[in-house]
Amino acid sequence: MKLSLSNLLAAGLMVFGLAGCHAPTNNSALREDATLPEPQVRLPDYLATDCGNIWQIDYLAAMNNPLYWQRAIDCAERLSPAEARAEARRWPVQSWSRAFKQGVLLANGNVTPQERRDYVETLDSYSTAFPAAVRPLIQLWRSNQAAQLELSEARGRYTRLQQSSDAELDSLRQQQRTLRKSLDDTQHKLERLTDIERQLSSRKTPDSSDSAHSSSTNEEQP
Repeated sequence: MKLSLSNLLAAGLMVFGLAGCHAPTNNSALREDATLPEPQVRLPDYLATDCGNIWQIDYLAAMNNPLYWQRAIDCAERLSPAEARAEARRWPVQSWSRAFKQGVLLANGNVTPQERRDYVETLDSYSTAFPAAVRPLIQLWRSNQAAQLELSEARGRYTRLQQSSDAELDSLRQQQRTLRKSLDDTQHKLERLTDIERQLSSRKTPDSSDSAHSSSTNEEQP
């Protein structure tokens, strides 16, 4: 009788199970009683670090850890613009990490496009010093800042275009008002001229009849 693959696997697991029921040897008992030593170095959980303490961390191991920067970016977004600016002033730029920290804070400080451009350029000046582990995160963050600048420039162009359009509309409205006033004045002048002509016409009619009557009278006299 042929055995299927599943049957063979089941039989193998049964054999291992029966072998496990035997009394452990002295060596296995010693291994069970022995306790493994805890590692001397524990990796800090930056993602769980309190936002109130995240900015004071400034040692090299943290600066080279992308998890620290991920938490710093998250904490910066929780600050008000005034708080973000105040915290950024506490970290004058002295290295790539200070430039990045200041940029992360100022990005949430309600900055002008020129301010955003300035801290991005400052960070770019330290690009050769970026650690390999942090470089992808910095590049992603910088791409977001570049997108913010492009959005600001687009809004600026739209605002200038809107202002130009509004100015042209105001000019056209002013021209329309001027033309309408000129048209009204011309119409009033025409109406006055028409009235004058009508008055003159009404005066000339009786004078003509009187002249004709007087001429006929003079002819009848001997």
